[in-house]
Amino acid sequence: MAGRSIATHTTIYDEDWTDHNAVGLEHSGVAFVDVDMCEATNERSVFTECTFTNVRFNCSTQTDVAFLNCRFVGCNFFDATFTRCKLVGSTFDRCTFELLKVDEGDWSFVAMPAARLGSAEFTGVRMREADLSAANCEGGTFRDVDLSGASLQKADLTRCDLRGSDLSGLDPTTIELRQAIITADQATMIAIALGLDVRPA
Repeated sequence: MAGRSIATHTTIYDEDWTDHNAVGLEHSGVAFVDVDMCEATNERSVFTECTFTNVRFNCSTQTDVAFLNCRFVGCNFFDATFTRCKLVGSTFDRCTFELLKVDEGDWSFVAMPAARLGSAEFTGVRMREADLSAANCEGGTFRDVDLSGASLQKADLTRCDLRGSDLSGLDPTTIELRQAIITADQATMIAIALGLDVRPA
């Protein structure tokens, strides 16, 4: 899934969008290559089946923006903030996510295999059937996240804050959960998934 190709018909190359303040942009089938979007502000824009290669989103703010079935390759999301954004079906390959903040929004069916998300914060995000296989989320935050149907095989959730998240599809035998922060209800669910017989005292 992460390696799928997208047919684009227009290329925006090596442009400087630093501090760019955009509202209501619409792009479809556009290839963004080596574009600098550092500290840019983007609101209510829609990108459909676009590709982003070596694009710098550092310290940018994306609010109510849709990236639908887009592909991100070698992009930098350092300290970027996504609020109520929709990234359904988008894929990420060799991207960096240090200090990324995602608040609400729909990231269902995204592919982020082997992503390093240890300093990222996802809060109130819908991530149904997302591919997080082999992701390194050690020390990260996934609070109140809908992870139903998500692929988490070989993911490292050590010390990850998972409170309030839907872990119903989680197989505790295929992931690393040491010192993960969960609620009592989640602990019971994981115990049942391990085949334990949980009874009241």
